[in-house]
Amino acid sequence: MLKKHSKFFETLVLLIDLITLSCSWILAYYLRFHFPIIPVSKGIPSLYTYLTLLIIMLPLWYVVFKTFGLYRPRRISSKVAEVMDIASATTTATLILVSLTFFVRRDEFSRLTFLYFLIICVIALCVERILFREFLRFIRKRGYNLRYALIVGTGSLGHGVTDRVHNHPELGIKIRGFLSEDSSQVGSMIKGSKVLDTFENIRSVVTNHKIDMVFITLSLSAHERLKSILNDIGDEMVSVMIIPDLVEFATLRCGVGEFEGMPIISLRDTPLYGWNIVIKRVTDIVLSLILLLVVSPLMFVISVLIKVTSRGPVFYSQERMGLDGKIFNMLKYRTMKIEAEKETGPVWAAKDDSRRTLIGAFLRKASLDELPQFLNVLKGEMSIVGPRPERQFFIQQFRDRIPKYMLRHKMKAGITGWAQISGWRGNTSLDKRIEYDLYYIENWSFRFDLEIMWLTIWRGLVNKHAY
Repeated sequence: MLKKHSKFFETLVLLIDLITLSCSWILAYYLRFHFPIIPVSKGIPSLYTYLTLLIIMLPLWYVVFKTFGLYRPRRISSKVAEVMDIASATTTATLILVSLTFFVRRDEFSRLTFLYFLIICVIALCVERILFREFLRFIRKRGYNLRYALIVGTGSLGHGVTDRVHNHPELGIKIRGFLSEDSSQVGSMIKGSKVLDTFENIRSVVTNHKIDMVFITLSLSAHERLKSILNDIGDEMVSVMIIPDLVEFATLRCGVGEFEGMPIISLRDTPLYGWNIVIKRVTDIVLSLILLLVVSPLMFVISVLIKVTSRGPVFYSQERMGLDGKIFNMLKYRTMKIEAEKETGPVWAAKDDSRRTLIGAFLRKASLDELPQFLNVLKGEMSIVGPRPERQFFIQQFRDRIPKYMLRHKMKAGITGWAQISGWRGNTSLDKRIEYDLYYIENWSFRFDLEIMWLTIWRGLVNKHAY
């Protein structure tokens, strides 16, 4: 019965997708020819001509969407992942369609119509799928369209899966029970579910209790049992998911990927890949150019004041460690006397530091000494937002004392950052600074960067720890 329900919902989603696709194509036609942003110069083609293309479009979209896995059950996947798949699949199908019409009926279809259609279709399909998923969650919370799960393992991993399933009733997953390695646990209750049997009897439990999903939650010490458990499941028609006991080794943005058909578990990675790199880099370049143009008069005044109030150069260059441990020369306005560390060696700046120049104290307090670093951003050595870079001398000390300190270098160094606007700047707790830096890397998004930039204006420019 459950398999029939799954097929029913797959067919229903397909029908809604095809209706959405057709409506998007018709709307794109009307926007191009009856409400034109760009004037039509070659006459208005009939709607019938465009409707005939649906004969090719509908099966093409089904094949492409099926290939992208958009009709498989997605109870545990995120909305963002589905939106990205829809955008990728729709773009792919549209490019194929444009190619077909170019070679077969080159002049009959407007290329601008295809562009309108692509934008409308992606938005409409995403909204449609989100609404449909919300509908499914609504009925699942009320006990319909359920899947029944078996958890293999009674340790902390199994408890964690159970808690997450209980916290999300909209997924429509019900825990039938547990399997234990220890026969003495059979019959006991864990998190409201019964220990049904031992590992050896998994096949009979799957059959007798009509299990749809099996979560294997073995500890590292019990992983030698995995092969026999999978063999015992045999060809039973159940979904099998393995929850690896690798949490203690996971650091930054752990996840599962694929390499030439081989699944790979990533325990440590950077969020900057693919389009993320492009988005962040373009944002850095555009905003840095705008800011440098806007504040160029101020920078000229600061340069003159530094030159006339103290002996030495206007700018100060210092080696810092950036992305992946690469060393670069970070620029700042010079705020201290020349050879300020000749006697003391590398030290942290202190409150009322006697080494500061006449104007240096004000520049540091107002963070204006950081303005030249936008040139580092343009060169690609820094980003506007990221963990603040540090000198190698201090890094050697910090990495021995603070666990995971070097992981902050998995993100490009920044002029401002989550730690700085949260108050962990200057001579404050290094442990808290690292905690906030790693939180930023773990939760990076373009929106998060924009939020930090905005808050920097109100919290980050003038700070009591900036001296």
